Amino acid sequence: MEKRKTRVVVAKPGLDGHDRGAKVVARALRDAGVEVIYTGLRQSPESIVETAIQEGADAIGI
Repeated sequence: MEKRKTRVVVAKPGLDGHDRGAKVVARALRDAGVEVIYTGLRQSPESIVETAIQEGADAIGI
């Protein structure tokens, strides 16, 4: 039986328009074999949680 990859939602909440750090973390996670769902800039906490639930994420990185 093949093991499912760990899934992580990486999100950038709030009004700050800088996402370089989040993208660096997302790339490092992908390089380590983690499946990453990047939600983009200016996400509300509610939308981040909703995405994590819909995607069956194991963790959320903000």
